[in-house]
Amino acid sequence: MSASEPASKPVARTGLATSVAGPMPMAAADWGALVLLALIWGGSFFFGKVAVKEIPPLTMVLCRVAIGALALFVIARARGVRLPLNRGLAAEFAVLALIANIIPFGLIAWSQQHMPSGLSSILNAATPLFTVLVAQAFTRDEKFTAGKLVGVALGFTGVAVMMGPALLGQLGGHQLPAQLAAIGATVSYGFASVYGRRFRHLPPLGVAMAQLAASSLLLAPVALLIDRPWLLPVPSPHVLGALAGLGVLSTGIAYVIFFRILARNGATNISLVTFLVPVSAILLGALFLGEALEPREFLGFGVIALGLAAIDGRPARWVANGFGRA
Repeated sequence: MSASEPASKPVARTGLATSVAGPMPMAAADWGALVLLALIWGGSFFFGKVAVKEIPPLTMVLCRVAIGALALFVIARARGVRLPLNRGLAAEFAVLALIANIIPFGLIAWSQQHMPSGLSSILNAATPLFTVLVAQAFTRDEKFTAGKLVGVALGFTGVAVMMGPALLGQLGGHQLPAQLAAIGATVSYGFASVYGRRFRHLPPLGVAMAQLAASSLLLAPVALLIDRPWLLPVPSPHVLGALAGLGVLSTGIAYVIFFRILARNGATNISLVTFLVPVSAILLGALFLGEALEPREFLGFGVIALGLAAIDGRPARWVANGFGRA
C-alpha cells in the first residue's frame, strides 16, 4: 500500500468472513456503482461468446485474467498503490482466485459452448440466492431477513420473466450438464463474495490486481498443459478485440468496482449485480442495436426493481413511517 493510504485497522479473520464492522446501507452512489458494474459485466457474456468460438475455455480464461491483471498493474503503479504481501495474504489471494475466477470463469466458458448466452444469464442470476445462503452460514452481520429472501425471489423471477418462456423451456434436456456447470459457477461466486469480505481493509485496486495475478499464476500451467495454445491458429482480429474487452473492461476495471462495493456494502448487496446484468444487456441492445423491447421485458424490469427495493428495505420503512405518522 502506498504511503498516502491511511493506516488500516487490524482485522480478525474468522472462517470465510471477517469480524470487522458490518456492511453499510446502499447509498445513491453505491447503487450507481452497481449499475455501472452491471453494464460492464453485461458485455462479458458477449465478449466470451465471441472469444470461445476460436479459443479453448481454459486459454480464454487465462487470457482474460492475465490481461486484466496487467491492466490493473499499470494503473496501480501509476497511482502508487501497493499491497503489504506476505505468505498468509498470498495464500488467501490464491483461495480467492480459485473460487472467484478460475472455477466460475472456467465453468461459464465451457457452458457457453453448449447453451445460449441468454439462458446462461438466467442461471447466473441465482448468484444472490447462494450468496445469501453462504452469508447466513459464515457471517454474523449478513443473516437472513424477510426483505432479503423476498427480494432475491422477486429478482430471480424478474430475470426469468424478462427472458421469456422460450429460454426457460430449454432448461434440462441435453443441455443439462452445461446448465449444472453454470449453476456451479454461481455457487462459487457466492462463496467468493463472502470470502472477499476479509480484504475490505485493503485498497480495491490492489485487491483486484492481486486476485487476477494469482489467478493467472495458478491457471497458466493447467491451460498450457491441456490446451497447448501455441498449436492453435492465430485468433482473428475480432476475437482479439473481444479478449481485450473481456480482460481490461469486464475483468480488470469491473473487479475494482466489485471490491469497492463489497468493502462498503457487503456480499449480499454486491451479488445483486447479477439481477441487473440481463437488464443492461437488453437495454444496450435496444439503444445501440435497434432491438425492440417486448412487454414481458418491461414486466421483468418492474419485478426486478421490486426485488431490489425489498432487499434495500428503505421503501418499506418509508411506507411504514408514513402510515405511523398518519
